This record gives sequence, structure tokens and C-alpha cells, in this order.
Amino acid sequence: MKGVPLWRVAAGIVVLAVLLILVATFAPIYIHNMELQNFVTDIATRPDTASQSDDVMRTWVLDRAHDLRLPVRSDNIKIEHPPEGRRIDVRYFVRVDLPGYTVDLHFYPGAGSH
Repeated sequence: MKGVPLWRVAAGIVVLAVLLILVATFAPIYIHNMELQNFVTDIATRPDTASQSDDVMRTWVLDRAHDLRLPVRSDNIKIEHPPEGRRIDVRYFVRVDLPGYTVDLHFYPGAGSH
């Protein structure tokens, strides 16, 4: 390949570097949210947790969220008991400060038993 301007190569490297930084910043947050979602699904659908109190389940969710370093508070966790079983919903957001820009990522993991 002859004659590729140096500025294009430099621009391509900058774009790739920015993309790598964004992936490194956001991927762990989304992966931890998926892990919390799996945990909530597990405790909401396991038959052996049906006898647990709401406070115990809320503590389990809080402990798991804190292990994952997610900013979940007790009032972010809603536990309901509809006729068909139990429903656990978690609503929280993660603030990400980037140079010159701040973004709030909102997450809504939840699950119910049938």
C-alpha cells in the first residue's frame, strides 16, 4: 500500500485507543450487572428460598451487589408476592465520569418465580 498519509494512520490509532478505553470502562459494569441478574433470577426461582423472608433475600441481593462493586442500596430492591409466586426487582444506576462527559447507566435486573 503506497502513499497512506501518516495522519490517517495516527487517526486510526487514536480511534482504536478510544474504543479500547471505552470497552475497558463499560464492559466490567455490564458484566457485573449480568452477574447480579443471574443471582436475582436464581434466588427468585429456587424452591428452597420460598420460605426466606424479604429481609433475608434483600440482604443476599445487597451482599452480592456489593461484592460486584455495584452501587445498590436497600431501597433499590423491591420484593413482591403476586399470586403466581415472588418477584424481585432491582433498580440502580452507575455514574461513569469520562473526560469531558458524564453518563448515568441505568440497570433493572429482576426476576420472578412461577
